[in-house]
Amino acid sequence: MAWAQSDLIKLLNWVFGPIRVELGQVVNLQRGKRLVKKQLTTAGSFPVYQNSLTPLGYFGKSNRAKETSFVICAGAAGEIGYCDTDFWAADDVYTLETPEDISDKFMYYVLLSKQDKLKSQVRKASIPRLSKDAIDKVTFYLPSFGEQERIVSILDKFNILTHSLSEGLPKEIEQRQKQYEYWREQLLNFTR
Repeated sequence: MAWAQSDLIKLLNWVFGPIRVELGQVVNLQRGKRLVKKQLTTAGSFPVYQNSLTPLGYFGKSNRAKETSFVICAGAAGEIGYCDTDFWAADDVYTLETPEDISDKFMYYVLLSKQDKLKSQVRKASIPRLSKDAIDKVTFYLPSFGEQERIVSILDKFNILTHSLSEGLPKEIEQRQKQYEYWREQLLNFTR
């Protein structure tokens, strides 16, 4: 199992700081379970992710816990998702099962940063596919859990500022207004 090396990785991390690892060495990839379309509803308790980041439908049960990262491996292969609620991962989805010393959200951001590399590994066929092996071989630096949480906190704040219309846009407008006022004063100040 990928976690058998966890203690060694902790020791190396403590001695040398962040170390470079392959995803498959520290995380267990779990393939989802197949559902047929007639089992799905248009509204319900748990979203079903199959071959895109848009839920295929809804199902009465979940097979993955909230706050789980996942990778689409067919169709929109290479897309990276993170779900804040319990959900159903169908058979074209790999979810990340992380040990307690690795943050799920940190792994989500790691995978987002490696998304172009993952997409370059997609086999182009009638249905694009991404292999488990390609995901397992993604390399990244693994810092301590505390550092992972700090990084996640910073990236979450950036995410809110750049993607939230209610928070990000008003702040951007305010900054542009200040910039406009500054340059207006500079341009109209002829006392130089």
